[in-house]
Amino acid sequence: MAVLDDLSGFEFEDVMEDVFRNLGYENVRQAERTADEGRDVIMEEVVDGQRRAIIVECKHTDTVGRPVVQKLHSAIATFDFEGPKHGMVVTTGRFTNPAQEYATRLQQNDDPHPIELLDGEDLREIADEIGLNLYNGRIEILCDETLRPYDPAADVDGPVEEVFRDIENIEAADLPAPRSEATFRPVVAVTADTNAVFETSVGIIHRINERTRFVVHAERGHPQVADDDVATLVTENLHATVDLDTDRFGEVFDEVEERRFGQTQTEYKEWAVDRLQDFHTTTVTYTGDNNVTYNKTCEPNRSDISVQSIKPVYLPEVRHTTDLKEYTYPYEYYAAGPSRVTAEDGIHRCVHCDRSGVDETFTYCPSCGAIACDSHTKTERLKQEPVCTGCAVTERFALKTKYFYDEDNLEAFREEYTDMPIHEKAMENKLLAGGTVVATLLVVVGLLVIGGVI
Repeated sequence: MAVLDDLSGFEFEDVMEDVFRNLGYENVRQAERTADEGRDVIMEEVVDGQRRAIIVECKHTDTVGRPVVQKLHSAIATFDFEGPKHGMVVTTGRFTNPAQEYATRLQQNDDPHPIELLDGEDLREIADEIGLNLYNGRIEILCDETLRPYDPAADVDGPVEEVFRDIENIEAADLPAPRSEATFRPVVAVTADTNAVFETSVGIIHRINERTRFVVHAERGHPQVADDDVATLVTENLHATVDLDTDRFGEVFDEVEERRFGQTQTEYKEWAVDRLQDFHTTTVTYTGDNNVTYNKTCEPNRSDISVQSIKPVYLPEVRHTTDLKEYTYPYEYYAAGPSRVTAEDGIHRCVHCDRSGVDETFTYCPSCGAIACDSHTKTERLKQEPVCTGCAVTERFALKTKYFYDEDNLEAFREEYTDMPIHEKAMENKLLAGGTVVATLLVVVGLLVIGGVI
């Protein structure tokens, strides 16, 4: 059994806890250590709609005899569980004939507490099934499932087209097909229970009874906890995964990349336990029997933290890039079918000042392809259509700056302006024209006052 033979009894039980969890058992946890320094693993499964408990005895020995099986059978009978209860003995070695005969007899007699035996050969087969590396005692991640990278009921470019609908002065027909890339990023969804009680001479001063769920980005490097919106996207769509088929997805996207899990499942479990141990550590202030105030640091033991599940899955990160004349607009998001969480929105952003936000107003400039905010969008004088300040040609008419798509538009307006009657020229700067009228009226009123007319 390679490295499994070199593990201590407790280390072997830790490995078996992970093994059973990967085999699909629920509520897998280790019981309290017993006087003989053994720890049973307790877990549950649902068979034919009925939940039953399984009490496991882990024996890291060359040979397991009948007394071990008998002792477990007695322990099952007294185990507190409302429902059927079975047993299991697991060993890296082998079972004696009397041990096997005893377990077989329980099965044949329809005993209410039957016991299953798993020996070293069984563990080798299980190791191949779940990715247990017998050379380092860690469970590798075997994952070929991904959240859906796009909505199968819609076009793959649908999300980027939807974002462009918020941009003024641009139609769907104006949009070229974007370049679309999908990167399948590994994540693990962790569920863990922390149960700890802290007592002093005055009684219980602190208690932890909490289930924690979080999602971890699991590429190479230190694990990173995902943001809440990304975690929600993952956990709410774990029931709707599909096979990660890069060839099939390559027919939909221009480029497909699959990233690898950076660590083993065992390492992510150990990291999660360390994180929760730090998270739940707190200082409690209490008053002792002598009316003296004390501060006590309450840190849960690692054995107080039970990882219930570690679900690996790939999270698609989709990136669209759309070229519009002089500019390229990226839009990137994490996808789960029709649901998505935006990672980068280069469409709701002014190319001139980087002002951004879906609540802002942005306008497309057909002259250069810019998407600009209100501060950098003007009305082109000749065509009366939007133009951005970055590409517009400007000139002053009636002391006011006018904006034009190009020199040809400017020249055409010059000719038009030359032929305008004086009052129309004045109206090219309505503020100036209005101010002139007001000033003229004031002068007229003043002359009338001076002449005594009014």
